[in-house]
Formats: sequence, C-alpha cells, structure tokens
Amino acid sequence: MSKSISEQVIVLVGASSGMGLATAKEAARRGAKVVLAARNGGDVEKAAEEIRRNGGDAIGVPTDLTDYAQVENLARRTVEQYGRVDTWVTLPGTSVYGMFEEIPMDDVRQTMEVIFFGQLNAARIAVPLLEQTGGALICVGSTLSKRGIPLQTAYCAAKHALKGWIDGYRVELMNRKSNVRLTLVMPSSINTPLFNKAKTLMGVMPMPIAPIYEPELAAKGILRAAEGNERDVFIGGAGKFMDIAERISPKLLDLQQLKMGFSGQKTSWPKTADAPNNLYGAVVDDGGVRGDFTPQAKKRSYYQEMAANPIAFAFGAAALTAVGAVVAGRARDRRLLAGLLIATALGLTGKGAVAAAYRR
Repeated sequence: MSKSISEQVIVLVGASSGMGLATAKEAARRGAKVVLAARNGGDVEKAAEEIRRNGGDAIGVPTDLTDYAQVENLARRTVEQYGRVDTWVTLPGTSVYGMFEEIPMDDVRQTMEVIFFGQLNAARIAVPLLEQTGGALICVGSTLSKRGIPLQTAYCAAKHALKGWIDGYRVELMNRKSNVRLTLVMPSSINTPLFNKAKTLMGVMPMPIAPIYEPELAAKGILRAAEGNERDVFIGGAGKFMDIAERISPKLLDLQQLKMGFSGQKTSWPKTADAPNNLYGAVVDDGGVRGDFTPQAKKRSYYQEMAANPIAFAFGAAALTAVGAVVAGRARDRRLLAGLLIATALGLTGKGAVAAAYRR
C-alpha cells in the first residue's frame, strides 16, 4: 500500500543534478527522508547538506550504477540509516550525440551500461527491499523510450531496452503477486545540465528539442508515482503527443524528425569531442538543478495536470472528441470520421477507468 511522501524513505540514484536533484529537494520539503546517490559524491553530499540545513532529513552516498557492489552499498547504507526503503527512483543521465557511424562502439556500449544495465542493477537490489514495504520502483526513461530520433541513437536504444525490460518484468511481478509498484516515467525535453555534460561529436553543445520543460515538473510526476500506482507517467504534454503521433503515423514522424531532428538538437556554442563529459565518470561539477535553457523552458504542463486525474481527464477528452464527432458527422462525406472520433471517445473513457482501477 502506498504512503504519503511525508511518511516515506526515498532513494534517488542520479540525484546530483537535474531531475533527480529537483525530486530530492521536493521530497525533502514534503517531509520524506531522502537518500541521494550519484557518481559525483561531492555534489550529492553538498545537496544532502543543503537539505539538512533547510530542516530536512537526507544523506548522500557516492554510487556508480554500473558497479553492482556500489549499488549494494547504497542499499545497505539506506537500511542502516533509515531501516527501510519505500520508493527507489533510478534516473541515470548521460548521452552521446553524433551520427551513428561516427560514434565509437565503446561509447554505445557505455551508454547501454549506464542507462540500461545500471537500472537493472538497481532493480535487482531494490526490489527485495521494496517487497518488505509494498514500495515503488520508479525507472526514469524518456519519451525516447517509445520513439527514436537522430543524433541520439545510442541513448534511444538504451531507453527502448529499458521499456522492453519493464513491460516484461512488470508482468512477472504480477504473476507472483508481488506488492511492488513498478512505474516507467517518460520525460519530454527537460532543462537539465545533461546537455552540458553529454559527449558530443557534432562540434557544438547539444540542446533539448523544443518544447522544453523545467525539472520541477519531473519532480511532481515522479512523486505522484511514488504515492500512487501508475503504469506510465509522461512528463510534459510534448512526450505524450509524440507517442500518439508515433502510433498514428510513424512515417509522418520520420519526416518531421528529418526536418527538425538535426538542427533542433544543436546550439551555436562550440564544443569538441574531447571536452569534459560524464559518459565514463563524473565531471567536477554536475551543474545543479537547471541547465542553460531556462528562458525557453515551460514551468507548467496542462496535460500533466489533467493526467494526474485519469478519470476526469478521460471523460473530458471523451466529451470533446464526441462533440467533434457530432460536428464532423453533419457532413455526409465525414461519416467515417465521425465514427472514428466516437470510437476514440469511448476508448479514452475506458482507458481512464482502467487506469484508475490499476491503482491500489
């Protein structure tokens, strides 16, 4: 059974910057006991100290997800300090940008090691602890878990692998009647320091594809999953829109990415391939919560606010779709469209009811 955030012990792996740090701060503000972990031990300890100064309860534990023994140590330190784990969030952040033929295969493998196998290391160790508390395992993937884009093929492959593993593992947990709640969180483009730290072969620093959202929106979605039992959580409406577009017409999305997927990921700021990056290890300074794109970043997502209440969202979407169907149906040559819209309305309503029933 889920608990309110104020009653939880929450482990966040990847909490030295960006979404992980934003989530740790918000969880602590709401009364949770927080364990921050990342390769950059100095930055996680600094963040934990800040939380304690502000009246929160937190510790920092240097942890490299690709090292199983270090993840075991993280779990041991958490139990020693707080006695249990209620939510475990894994959100590794690294990437390599460039055309596939230009990316060294060692870089592709390392991307998979961090983003995919690192999540599996965490799950192996976290799930037995979460079984004891009926806790939540929250794996942070990406909108790119469902749709690949150019210049980030290694990252997309790792995020796709994560989704495939989660889909299968979730059913295994259900089969043995596990009380662990498993959620895949899929952020849209988020204004984090990842782009400053990513390895790039493009000659310039990369940037997130617009629209861009602030990390605090990710924190809200992650903590919502920690208190509930949602299968999938999109952060920002752009990711959900891309998911729908991929289902309707992958070829159309191919063309959209052909036009926007290259220029839309490049800044004008020079950066060489040998510039400091966090692909194989921590950088000196992980950069804090936000990246360099605050002027463009959105602080609010109406889709995300509506999605937090699936029944109301589904019925509202169904009503709007049904109205569109009636209007379209007035024209004789639009009867087929009317039927499709009505079917969509019914489907949205049913999906909302199923989503609500899925929660415990």
